[in-house]
Amino acid sequence: MKLFLLIGSLNAFLSVALGAFGAHYLKTKIPDKIDVFQTGVHYHMIHAIALIAVALLTDKLGNNSLVTASGWAIFIGIILFSGSLYGLSLTGIKAFGPITPLGGLSFLVGWILLALAALKLK
Repeated sequence: MKLFLLIGSLNAFLSVALGAFGAHYLKTKIPDKIDVFQTGVHYHMIHAIALIAVALLTDKLGNNSLVTASGWAIFIGIILFSGSLYGLSLTGIKAFGPITPLGGLSFLVGWILLALAALKLK
């Protein structure tokens, strides 16, 4: 529980900081790519909150391997999805583009693992 609470909280902090950075600094520096950056921030925050939910579920349900795997998949999704959008918008390097769907797939895996954990509850 403690690890996912820490990871989720730090990612929520980072999402707010990056959102402020984008809104107050980047919108004038990369006006044509700010939407891409903000999409990264949006999904970053949603999934940071999901990690906090995973922490709470881990505390409530005990050592549940599906919930734990869900948390790791969501965290990997943040890195790949939001990270690639940040990289793409800030550098313009097109190689970041193909990474984004892998992050989206990781998010989907995380959510389906959480659903499977719910189905297995007694």
